[in-house]
Amino acid sequence: MIIKNGLVIDPASGFSEKMDLLIEDGIIKEMATQITKEGEDVLDATGFVVAPGLIDTHVHFRDPGFTYKETIHTGALASAKGGFTSVICMANTSPTVDSVPVLRDNLERASKEKIRIFQAASISCNLKGQEETDMDALKEAGACGFTDDGIPLMNAEFCYHAMEKAAKLNVPVSLHEEDPSFIRNNGISHGKVSDALGIYGSPSIAEESLVARDCLLALKSGADVVIQHISSGISVDLVRTYKKMGAKLHAEATPHHFTLTEDAVLKHGTLAKMNPPLRTEQDRQAIIRGLADGTIDLIATDHAPHSKEEKEKPITEAPSGIIGLETSLALGITSLVRPGHLSLLQLLEKMTINPAKLYHLPYGQIAAGKAADLVIFDENEYWTPTEYASLSSNSPFTGTPLYGKVKYTICNGKIVYHD
Repeated sequence: MIIKNGLVIDPASGFSEKMDLLIEDGIIKEMATQITKEGEDVLDATGFVVAPGLIDTHVHFRDPGFTYKETIHTGALASAKGGFTSVICMANTSPTVDSVPVLRDNLERASKEKIRIFQAASISCNLKGQEETDMDALKEAGACGFTDDGIPLMNAEFCYHAMEKAAKLNVPVSLHEEDPSFIRNNGISHGKVSDALGIYGSPSIAEESLVARDCLLALKSGADVVIQHISSGISVDLVRTYKKMGAKLHAEATPHHFTLTEDAVLKHGTLAKMNPPLRTEQDRQAIIRGLADGTIDLIATDHAPHSKEEKEKPITEAPSGIIGLETSLALGITSLVRPGHLSLLQLLEKMTINPAKLYHLPYGQIAAGKAADLVIFDENEYWTPTEYASLSSNSPFTGTPLYGKVKYTICNGKIVYHD
């Protein structure tokens, strides 16, 4: 296949110019201003951006255990529709991914899909935060990192030991930072909106206190530590400070945290309920500054499907989380690139090469000899999300016009989605 006339953007090298790509046997064989070859299929990318396939470090495919919300297969379809060629699944399934047999089963089933699905294992057995999993055996069996995502690690010494172990194994540890002792109602920020709803909610100190602790533990342990789905401006400042001190810290921002504030709860109800919650405009702007100066190096969706019935429960009972794979790129373009906060290259860097480097994946770049994992999109197309490939549809962005539409997703040299 020859991809012709596209604007090729490769954040790994800073390359951005019109270029043709020749793809053979799943590999980028050649890059040149003009490629012609007899008998090759031609994909005309005139007017489109050709970028490395997107990589999401934080998704929930709910499989096994909660397959009425999502399955590995429907999660893969949603990923491809959103331009993602590689995703990393969290471990909070049922059973938990805390043993080699569960991990192997997940990876075996994932290998049948048309995108690349990686699996993180849990830090603690059954997410209880007490007994460490066999991290050596899990890494050996294919775990790409470790996380108890969804539940914070409250024992500091336990968390520190896990970081030390991960540093020896050269894999990241990802942390969900919310101290439950501060929280009375999760998913909604403590403030003007929770007051209007007559509930206490979840104050930002629940996140900030654990981020402060774990930034210090990251500095002392030398591990690659990911602060997941950062929501507070103070948390961003803490990460910035400790990175300057030499900690190998990384931080994820989700599209919902850089696009929406707590006010969205009044408009969208449970569709704007997530952990950690949407916070103030001041926090949103601090997250954007963190993305712009590199403090936050990852954009991840925290794709969290739930059924319609679950999200129709009262706000204090409905589960937290929203789907995000199919709107992530468009929200980045709409909320970050078009207002001038980030260049398109900077946005793509946080969605391709940065996650690839962190997880030691040989993807996320466009160069001769590299895997032909690509997303082709129209950054100026104005469109409205209405239907999803995901099994669930719990998104506050349904019906919201956005800029930036995925036209083709190519994984391993094969078209896995086209608009």
